[in-house]
Amino acid sequence: MNAAEISQQLHGHRSGAGYVARCPAHDDKNPSLSLKDEDGKILVHCHAGCEQGAVVEALKARGLWPESEAPSDRRIVAEYNYTDEAGDSLYQVVRLEPKRFLQRFPDRAGGWIWKKHPRQVLYRLSEIRYAPIVFVVEGEKDVETLRSHGFVATTAAGECKAAWLPTFTESLRGREVILLPDRDGLGGSGWRELHARSLAMSSGYLCWIWKTARTLPIGSRADTPSRN
Repeated sequence: MNAAEISQQLHGHRSGAGYVARCPAHDDKNPSLSLKDEDGKILVHCHAGCEQGAVVEALKARGLWPESEAPSDRRIVAEYNYTDEAGDSLYQVVRLEPKRFLQRFPDRAGGWIWKKHPRQVLYRLSEIRYAPIVFVVEGEKDVETLRSHGFVATTAAGECKAAWLPTFTESLRGREVILLPDRDGLGGSGWRELHARSLAMSSGYLCWIWKTARTLPIGSRADTPSRN
């Protein structure tokens, strides 16, 4: 993301060493926002009097300002691509070392916007659409492990800490869903929402199994629901 990209999206134009466009922080009839790149930063100034913070927040709301840059003290150790139903890329979940997870998506200028994508989907969505049985696990790494053994699996960005969206339930409707959370006490609100919403599905079958260090036969838990 740079000054030229922001100006283009705001239908601005070049002016001297920078750009001018209509300020998104107020009802700007006459372009009053100046933008320019300097020392790797984007400088913005509204000549109509808007505070710089207000301008930046307005740009963020339009997806035209990265909320944060990739931490310079961490290195990327894994990238997980989230796609739409057709397999076209939407965003990535990036694992950093020391351990941290961030989302990013392309800024259409060859760089990245380091923030949550406006559309959240299940991981490997294009694969689960036609699968009769789907494992739901905590984390992309577990998904890839199950895929390496021939299973179809998914997760949501943020794992158990993320809210379970109604669109996620729709993506799993009519399928046999096997929940496989970590047995570490992290089964948070996202998993509870998934359990409740999945039970309310008009069709399909739900099975809940704790993941342990040993092999656990399917159906061995007392609270695993029957198919009847």
